[in-house]
Amino acid sequence: MEGYKAPQRDAMFVTHELLNYQNHYQKLGFEEASEDLVSAIFAEAAKFSENTLAPINASGDEEGCKWVDGEVTTPKGFKEAYQTYVEGGWPSMSHPEEFGGQALPYSLSSIIAEWFSGANHSWAMYPGLSQGCMETLKAHGTELQQKMFLEKLVSGEWTGTMCLTEAHCGSDLGMLKCRAEPQEDGSYSLTGTKIFISAGEHDMSENIVHIVLARLPDAPEGTKGISLFVVPKFNVSEEGEKQDRNAVACGSIEHKMGIKASATCVINFDGAKGFLIGPPNRGLNCMFTFMNTARIGTGLEGLAASEASFQGALRYAKDRIQFRSMTGRKNPDGPADPIIVHPDVRRMLLTQKAFAEGNRALAAYCMQMVDVTLYGDNAAEKQEAEAKLAFLTPIVKAFLTETAQESTSYGMQVYGGHGFIKEWGMEQLARDTRICTMYEGTTGIQAVDLLGRKVMGSNGELLNVFVQEVRDYCNSLRDNAQFSAWTNALSSHLDEWQQITMDIGKAAASNPDEIGAASVDYLMYSGYVTVAYFWLKMAVKAQEQLDAGSTETEFYQSKILTTGFYFDRLLTRTRSLVSAMQSGADNLMSMPESMFAIE
Repeated sequence: MEGYKAPQRDAMFVTHELLNYQNHYQKLGFEEASEDLVSAIFAEAAKFSENTLAPINASGDEEGCKWVDGEVTTPKGFKEAYQTYVEGGWPSMSHPEEFGGQALPYSLSSIIAEWFSGANHSWAMYPGLSQGCMETLKAHGTELQQKMFLEKLVSGEWTGTMCLTEAHCGSDLGMLKCRAEPQEDGSYSLTGTKIFISAGEHDMSENIVHIVLARLPDAPEGTKGISLFVVPKFNVSEEGEKQDRNAVACGSIEHKMGIKASATCVINFDGAKGFLIGPPNRGLNCMFTFMNTARIGTGLEGLAASEASFQGALRYAKDRIQFRSMTGRKNPDGPADPIIVHPDVRRMLLTQKAFAEGNRALAAYCMQMVDVTLYGDNAAEKQEAEAKLAFLTPIVKAFLTETAQESTSYGMQVYGGHGFIKEWGMEQLARDTRICTMYEGTTGIQAVDLLGRKVMGSNGELLNVFVQEVRDYCNSLRDNAQFSAWTNALSSHLDEWQQITMDIGKAAASNPDEIGAASVDYLMYSGYVTVAYFWLKMAVKAQEQLDAGSTETEFYQSKILTTGFYFDRLLTRTRSLVSAMQSGADNLMSMPESMFAIE
C-alpha cells in the first residue's frame, strides 16, 4: 500500500512496555535480543516494508500473475523484492544456527511479518508459506530430510508450500484422494491434484518444496489414514543439491477477487518422487504441531489490513474537506471542514484504531506464548502456555480476520466514492483481506473448534485458565478508582462468559446442534472480551508512563481514550451476541430443507 508506515512505536509499546518482552527473551535464553537490537531490526524491517514492498503493491494487483504452459511469472518488481529480502537475512531470523539461521525468537520475526503483509499482502504470501514447510521439517523430518531441504529453505534460496486441499474435500481432509505408492529405494510416488496452493509455482526461487498430504495404499479411511510427505519441484540429492525436474506441475492459477499478485495454484503430482515425514497415517497429527502458528499468521494478515486501512482512512479524513462541523467552523479559512471533525467519521476511525491496536496486543501475547512452548525449559510454564494457545488461537485467527472485514469496509467508507475506485488503495485492501476469514479454516470452523473442541472438550478448563488470568488482573486493580468502571465491566463479562458456556453445554447435551448454532457468536463474544482485557492493560500501562513523566503525552493519552471508546462502543456489542446465543438452534434448524427453494 502506497504511503504505508510500519507501526514501530506501537509494536515497541506492546512488546517492551506492555508485555515486557525484554525479560521474556532473557528468561528464554535470548540475551542478544536486547531492546536496542529489536529497535534496529524494527527500523530495517520498516524500511523494507515502506520502501520496497509498498511501492509495488498496487502495480502487482493491477498486473497479477501470469501462467503460461505450467510456468508462473510474478508481477514486475516481486522477484527483485524477494532477492532483497533474502539478502537482508529475513528468512533465517527465527531458525536454528545449525541450518544457517540466526536463532532469534519466533515472536520477533512474526511481529515484522505483520508489516510485510500490511505493505503488500500478495508478496508476503510467498515467504510466509515457507514457514510452515520449514517448521514441519524441523519438527518431524528425518536428519537426512533436514539435510536435504532445510538449509536452502532457511536461506530463502528455496521456498515451500503446504498442499492439503483437493477439489472435492475442501476442509474435510478425511475425503482426500491423493495417493502415495512406496518405492524400492524408500521413496514414494505421489499422484493426485491439490488446489488453492498459495505460492505453489512462481519465478522467485530456484526450487519449491511442497509438504503434501496423501494416502498410502493400505491406509484406513478418513483422517486416520492420512500421511505427510515432502515433494520438491526439482529432485534433491542427499547433499541438498538441486537435480532434475520432478513430476510436479502447475495445472493453472486461480483468477481471484483479491491477492491477485499471489499465485494460487492447482498442483498436479503425476508419480512425483517424495519422502514420508513422520509415521505412516499420522500426517494430520504432524501437521497440527504447527497449526497454532499458521493460524496466528493468518490472524496477523487481518491485523495488517486493519492497520493499513486505518492509516489510509486517517490521512484522507484529515485532508478531505466536506461540510461544516456541527459545533462551529474548525477550518474558517477554507470552504469546509476536514471530515475528521464529523462524529460518524470518528466512529469509523476509532473502530479501526481500536481493532488494530487491541488485536496487535492479543497477537503479541500469543506470540509470547508460542515462544514459551518452543524454547521454555519449565514444564509447568510450557503446559500453561500450550493451554492458553489452544484456547486463544481460534480467536486470533477468526476475530482478527472478521474485524478486518469491518475495518477495510470503513476504510472505503471514509473515502466515500473515492474509496470504491482503485487509485486510493482502499478497495484493494478490502478485496485482498476477504480471503483471510476463509483459509486455514473458515470462521465457522474456528468457532466450532473453539466452543466444541477446546471449551466443551476440556470441560471448560481451557476457558477457565485464561479467565483466571484476566480475573486476577481485574482484582489487582480493585483499589484503582480511575479504572473501576472498565474493570467492573470486564469482570461482569467474565462471569457471563462462564455462565453462557455452561448454558450452551446443558442445551447441547440433548441437542448437539446447539454447539454449531452458538459457535460463531460465542467466538466473537470471546474476541470482544479478550481484546477488552488487553485494552484495559494498555490503559493502565499508559497511565503509569504518564505518571512517570513521559513526554509522549499524546501517544499515551490516545491509549486511554481509545480504551474508553472500546468499552463504550465495541464491548457493548456482546449484548446482541448473548441474545443470539440464547435463542438456541431451533430458529436455524426447524425449517425443512425442502423450504430452502428458489421459486
